[in-house]
Amino acid sequence: MEYKIMLVEDDASIAKLIGYYIEKYGYKPIIVDDFERILDIFIEENPHLVLLDVNLPKYDGFYWCRKIRQVSTNPIIFISARDSEMDQVMGIESGADDYITKPFYYDVVIAKIKSQLRRSFGAFAPGLTEERKVELEGLTLYPERPELNFNGCSTVLTKKESELAETLMRMSPRAVSRDILMEKIWDDQAFIDENTLNVNVARLRRKLQEIGIEDALETVRGHGYRLNVTWRKM
Repeated sequence: MEYKIMLVEDDASIAKLIGYYIEKYGYKPIIVDDFERILDIFIEENPHLVLLDVNLPKYDGFYWCRKIRQVSTNPIIFISARDSEMDQVMGIESGADDYITKPFYYDVVIAKIKSQLRRSFGAFAPGLTEERKVELEGLTLYPERPELNFNGCSTVLTKKESELAETLMRMSPRAVSRDILMEKIWDDQAFIDENTLNVNVARLRRKLQEIGIEDALETVRGHGYRLNVTWRKM
């Protein structure tokens, strides 16, 4: 397996050097140069690990770390010149797995990468030998990835899309009310606008279309949503 390492570093010279070492040790570097689309790029590329600087244009690394944590549990390592104890605490509390301060030895960065990859994807990674999956009429959901597969086609989901898909698949062919969906997917409904559910349903519909399933997710007027049992291919 070729592991993909996403690098978010606004110093081009440092990014180039880290990218060189990543490639040298057999990994595939994904160097981000659009710092307003970090989450979008993460979702598109689905990397195994992220190296993330703190000082970035517009939004800092802590912000992007929290955003990535909403859709993935893959390892995140901060690399930053900000070496205060508070910065390191903020990094870990934002969801990072490790924090490396600059200046650093590149071999140390690679060692940290190897360590995190072993924990998450190595032989002793939790759940690796028995990956959880949910199946319905030829549609398979892998919640840990998270990924949907149908007829040899697959698409990557966000964490919320995956939770929505799993609930609908497990309840099929019954309709699921909007209240139940919001209760299962969001911990605190008081701060969630109903439009948020609408957006996630629309995204899931598009993802189903991407893998060849049309009209699978239907709206039940005055109640909620239902996942069809009989699939119609594109």
